[in-house]
Amino acid sequence: MVGSDIPYVPFEFGEPPRYDGMDMDLLHEIGKRLDVKVVIRKTPFDTIFRDLAQDRFDMVASSVSITEKRKKVVDFSLPYFNADQSVMVQRGSSITDVKDLAGKRVGVQIGGTGELWVKKHLTSSDIRTYDVVDDAFKALAASQVDAVINDFPSSKYAERSYETLKVAATIPTGEQYGLVFPRGSELRHRINQILLEMKRDGAFDRIYRKWFKTAPPDKLLSGRKG
Repeated sequence: MVGSDIPYVPFEFGEPPRYDGMDMDLLHEIGKRLDVKVVIRKTPFDTIFRDLAQDRFDMVASSVSITEKRKKVVDFSLPYFNADQSVMVQRGSSITDVKDLAGKRVGVQIGGTGELWVKKHLTSSDIRTYDVVDDAFKALAASQVDAVINDFPSSKYAERSYETLKVAATIPTGEQYGLVFPRGSELRHRINQILLEMKRDGAFDRIYRKWFKTAPPDKLLSGRKG
């Protein structure tokens, strides 16, 4: 059983029983190599770690940024994706950089690292939170907020669905995604081995290219930062 906050295009999206996205492809490939059926449980991101601790599922696959604070309560797999934050705005907006966000209405997803970033760096802005990031994008398209702070790959992919929106700037944070496990989980070690196998035999490269039309950085799944 795997917990995931859906939708978060292009990593997890769709309707039950068929979910799609990079994380879903990773999970199903891992499941084949473990010889188990992967069952996805849709779960809000702001409760996902609590639900994991309460054994409602065995792991989390939900574009989760690896942070020191989170590592105090959960264990992470090897990093499988590099992700900075970004500023999404309406096309034609005067906002071109984070310095333009002072005093503006800024949308973020509850519990995400974008929310942590804005609370630390945009203390004079009007921060508005949403259960799922797609609701923040909809609010931006409807002019209910002036910008959305969110992981760059997700926001960039969302440009395909929201023709009136664009990524105006990236915010270098050095974030990386990892799969998440309860502290001390034996499953983490086995899945790390599988991720390394997928890196060696090309399966990880194929999945990454499917969603991002480019090869993954060499250092991913090496245990090294970058």
